[in-house]
Amino acid sequence: MYEKELIRRSQTGDWDAFELLLDRHRSALARTAYLVTRDRESVQDVVQEALIQIWRDLPSYRPFGSFRGWMMKILLNKARKHYRKRVVETVALETAAGIPDNDRSPEEAAELEEAARHMRQALECLTENHREVLILRYYSEFTIPEIAKVLGLREGTVKSRLSRALDRLQQALTDPEAHGRGGKKR
Repeated sequence: MYEKELIRRSQTGDWDAFELLLDRHRSALARTAYLVTRDRESVQDVVQEALIQIWRDLPSYRPFGSFRGWMMKILLNKARKHYRKRVVETVALETAAGIPDNDRSPEEAAELEEAARHMRQALECLTENHREVLILRYYSEFTIPEIAKVLGLREGTVKSRLSRALDRLQQALTDPEAHGRGGKKR
């Protein structure tokens, strides 16, 4: 109920309500922006562009679905646009996931970095469609219906893409040749 009230107040131009509303979603937006753009320096710009668009479009938002999903759809569009414009610098996957790395021995840290590097390479073998469903499902923790709404797809299509993405990710992780071939089959 509280979120609905904040949305209603934000729609009438209440900036303080909008700030409170954003506090609930800011970290998920930033994490998703990073995972889509794979560029730590661009996250703030992408999130800022998305927030401006969200603020502008908020009066026309109709609460028929998830507000978080509506926001994420706007963010994904901004992140995709930004990603297509840039050459991407890779950063360790555990950094994006926010996994602290303090209590690890040097050997454990090296193993984790190697595993993260391997995962980044495997993710690069996936198509944009497959990467997006994995990011939304496993990093942003969206449900299948939420992903369908965000991407404008049927739930069956999301399930199918997710299944194919996981299969291709597993193949890329176990087949070193997949990296060399580009592995980007649809």
